[in-house]
Amino acid sequence: MTDNQQGRPRGGRAVAALLLGVSIAVGLVGAAWIGGQALRAFKQFDRSVEAKGLSEREVMADLAIWPVGFVEADNDLGKLYATLERQGARLTAFLEQAGFKADEMSLSAPVVIDRQAREYGGDDRSPFRYTGRAAVTVYTTDVERVRATMGKVSELGREGIVIGGDYGGAQPQFLFNGLNALKPGMIEEATRNARESAGKFAIDSGSDLGKIRRASQGQFSISDRDANTPHIKRVRVVSTIEYYLVD
Repeated sequence: MTDNQQGRPRGGRAVAALLLGVSIAVGLVGAAWIGGQALRAFKQFDRSVEAKGLSEREVMADLAIWPVGFVEADNDLGKLYATLERQGARLTAFLEQAGFKADEMSLSAPVVIDRQAREYGGDDRSPFRYTGRAAVTVYTTDVERVRATMGKVSELGREGIVIGGDYGGAQPQFLFNGLNALKPGMIEEATRNARESAGKFAIDSGSDLGKIRRASQGQFSISDRDANTPHIKRVRVVSTIEYYLVD
């Protein structure tokens, strides 16, 4: 039976087969192009650069805790307590004259040691049986007043008051509590510095800087600027940010 007898010309079958082949070829080329673009995009997203951004501030301490300790010794326990009470009152008056308010100061209860009542003896040859210590602690935001008064406490030595003991003498602790006010600006600066560093790397590598891939906000640290100026604090934070690189 001929093609004409089947109701379909032989040439028509050839054209249909050709069109089908062309369609399949076009589909394969399109799939390959789409796959190539997807692979290229995947490789671009796989390329990244990590940069660190630093932000630092130097600030003045805004709080001082100043324990001014004093010690005394005696063989008469009652006399020792009376002396410690008198010296505590004198020290408090001295600090009030320096400008500190009553609610900024607190006098600790005296701590007395009986050397003869120790469980373990020693070669302590002190002529006094009892030793006592106490402290007036100043808690104030007036940091400059503390600094100005520190050098004057030694004047009490002329009155027989021994400043020192287990309270660390008269060395204040300076603190900074204003971190929350600094955080937004410092985080912004650290992020900007990280982006600048990453941008320079992107330019050197012939790429453009893309979006942030991941970010890590470091902990804020507060430390003394140096050992001689503990009232000046250094606030520091480091942000670590990873950016995509695109062509």
